[in-house]
Amino acid sequence: MTPSAPILLFDSGVGGLTVYDALRAVLPQAPVIYAADLAGLPYGTKTEAQIAARVAGLLGRMAERYQPRLACIACNTASTIALGMVRDVLEIPVVGTVPAIKPAAALTRTGTIGLVGTEATIRQAYVDDLETQFAQGKRLLRIAAPGLVAAAEAKLRGRTVDPALIADVHDRLMAMPGGADIDTLVLACTHFPLLADELAAVFGPHVAQVDGASGIARRIAHLLGGQTFAAGTTNRFVVTGPLAGASGLEAELAARGFGAAEVF
Repeated sequence: MTPSAPILLFDSGVGGLTVYDALRAVLPQAPVIYAADLAGLPYGTKTEAQIAARVAGLLGRMAERYQPRLACIACNTASTIALGMVRDVLEIPVVGTVPAIKPAAALTRTGTIGLVGTEATIRQAYVDDLETQFAQGKRLLRIAAPGLVAAAEAKLRGRTVDPALIADVHDRLMAMPGGADIDTLVLACTHFPLLADELAAVFGPHVAQVDGASGIARRIAHLLGGQTFAAGTTNRFVVTGPLAGASGLEAELAARGFGAAEVF
């Protein structure tokens, strides 16, 4: 494996930067190409067929162009729908992102877990299977919060988050049977940890927030164990659609060691 070969992190937008941050903690020297499909954002309102075709097609072309050593789909919606198809297309390891139901089930004390995701994620049989496998005997309350994706995208660009969006997530979960017993909240979209402070302010300190970023990072590090990485490689941030879509991200990208945004 060429030492300069990058890890390819793919998401519909900037949510996968939460995975990037966790990855930096375990593989600080690894070169990364982050690909944001801003032209396809948001995924949560699309059909399964649209998401599968788009994600598999884009990752196939990106792998051909960038020759990565590993690809990570840093998006719960894309992973729960297209992970198998992408693994069939690519000849490199592919790591997906799935709702962190297993660690949430181990953490909860009341046995009641809230799960917040996109519309497409929460309806997937994959999520049903995770609940059956890891959360038997627990109560899993799911809601879709598509507005939080746009809120997270805006926050990373320096704009204010509408408190009503966060309050709505809280109120809808509390209104469900058993909602008042929630003590663990699964953030089933990589965008949502960007709103951790806003969520904590509404749900309170007794509700733990759980996401999959650190587990994904550990999995990538395990798969790449023993490989060497070229020193001093600048990370790249590429977007689909007009470059203007990345406007406002300059400070956040620079703080993470990325060069100026590029068009894929």
